[in-house]
Amino acid sequence: MRTGPLCDRTVVVTGAARGIGAALAHELARRGARIALLGHEKEALAATAAALPTATLVREVDVTDLAALDDAAHEVRTRLTPPSVVIANAGVAEGGPFLASDPDDWRRVIDVNVVGSAHTARVFLPDLLATSGYFLQIASLAAIGAAPLLSAYCVSKAGVEALAHTLQAETAHRGVAVGVAYLNWVDTGMVRDLDRHRLLRGLRTSMPPPARGTSDPAAVAARLVRAVEHRRTAVYVPSWLRLVQPLRAALPPVVLRVARRRLPRLDAGVTDPGSGPLGAGGRADRRADGR
Repeated sequence: MRTGPLCDRTVVVTGAARGIGAALAHELARRGARIALLGHEKEALAATAAALPTATLVREVDVTDLAALDDAAHEVRTRLTPPSVVIANAGVAEGGPFLASDPDDWRRVIDVNVVGSAHTARVFLPDLLATSGYFLQIASLAAIGAAPLLSAYCVSKAGVEALAHTLQAETAHRGVAVGVAYLNWVDTGMVRDLDRHRLLRGLRTSMPPPARGTSDPAAVAARLVRAVEHRRTAVYVPSWLRLVQPLRAALPPVVLRVARRRLPRLDAGVTDPGSGPLGAGGRADRRADGR
């Protein structure tokens, strides 16, 4: 596309090596945007960039490293243009009962998902202020209703939702729009890896039929990019998630009742329920973090 609100605009995507991030890069480029791909796995980032029809920049960077991220932001604005859109997509997950989790893995989920998103906002908000831009924070159904066995992930997604709402209030009068993307299960390596663990697979399959299904990353990316074009303050994928938002106060007792009934059967005989980092992206993050 050579016309449209994203044509010839610079868009930053974190966590762009695979999954939703890579799908976003393809959809954004299809609409004429210049793409800055940030994340771990330089070779995977380069492979994604090579398939894009528009100008791209690849930068291997850990979003928890503020100085490195600041250097990446400088490179984006000098080699491309100051970004008009920033999508904070980088994220990792680990699962299992809280007491079985490795404290370092648990904290890393918070560092990447919450601190990394805050660092991303900190280094790129000056550009968005200059371009009257848009910041999209990738959150989750986990921000609306926490679930057992994913404590760090749920805490992190509730945290980034709060961060995005704070940024909305602080920047709206200065021309910046901030959106929150609430996603259900997406068919990525993270979710496929989750399904290899009995407890975590049982968690997903015990959800009601609409909530247990997975979405195609390309379809999710198309929905998210439409939200970017319209500067939405919230986007729900699938769209029925919007109906859950008004019910969030009622979710904890419902989750508690289901957990009391289902968890004793799910964890019977499980001797090593901790998952560690989920998916190839999570394992790449662990290597990059030197663990």
